[in-house]
Amino acid sequence: MRGTGATGRRCGATGGHRSGAAAHRTLLSAVAVCLLALVAAQPAAGQSAPDTGFAVPFSGAPGYEHLAPTQATSPDQVNQPLGQRAADEIARQIGLTADDALSDQQYRELVTGGGVGGDREAARIIDECAWILTNTVGRPLLSEVDGAVTPTVLGSYGLYVNSDGLLQSPANADAPTRQVNTLIAPGGYVGNWLRDNGATRSLIALYRSAYTVQAVYGFAAQQISGPAQVVTNTRGGVVSTVGMSMAPPLWIVNFALLYVLEPSLAAAMPAYWTPIPEAVADAVASSPTGQVPYDDYRTHFD
Repeated sequence: MRGTGATGRRCGATGGHRSGAAAHRTLLSAVAVCLLALVAAQPAAGQSAPDTGFAVPFSGAPGYEHLAPTQATSPDQVNQPLGQRAADEIARQIGLTADDALSDQQYRELVTGGGVGGDREAARIIDECAWILTNTVGRPLLSEVDGAVTPTVLGSYGLYVNSDGLLQSPANADAPTRQVNTLIAPGGYVGNWLRDNGATRSLIALYRSAYTVQAVYGFAAQQISGPAQVVTNTRGGVVSTVGMSMAPPLWIVNFALLYVLEPSLAAAMPAYWTPIPEAVADAVASSPTGQVPYDDYRTHFD
């Protein structure tokens, strides 16, 4: 498995380990506070939500929609990463800081299956998720395409090529980025690992952030999107399609998760979204699995 690596991070403290009962009570309180943020996230009186072209639930909570990537307006913006300055500012506006992130040691142990209660298979899924969600310039994914190892960078489209050469949305049922849902669910592996390895503070910070509110919208969006897991965007009379991972609520949920793991990972997420070429979008939408051979459509991304 490829290591994700840390760039320029501090080894900050994440708080002491709490007893199981105390941590459970604290987390329930954090979730309750975060659910109330749905009201706070609404536009102020006299203001309107930005017209991003995404409809509910794909638009997420209106108060956070403006933080998600906007549509690229030039080819050089496609697949470009956010950068650390922009990531830190977005984190601040959704309720996170670098001090909420795991220490370097905690991060390394989580993605390698180490630490108390570590599991290598769960760690593999988490590590693969990080690579898929940060598939931007300088971070290609390697896949076997037509018998050859092929690098691909498709983050802004909300698509990626899996190891078998199939093009799909990161929200596809086959994707680690979808399978990880069971690991990050309340009471799941990630929460238990964080509590058992002295990172309860990071877990509470995540639940107190916009993550909880946006996760509700994201779950609803995934439930109604079928195998393809793509999103229709309509703005200025133009209809386009992008992968689920670039819809505001899913992008912010993934951003929050990656920022808590390692802020430099969140900085590598796509800064802009761009429409999937129409022929590709039609093929993915009509596929019973939501997957198509990348080799059949690679020229559309040249």
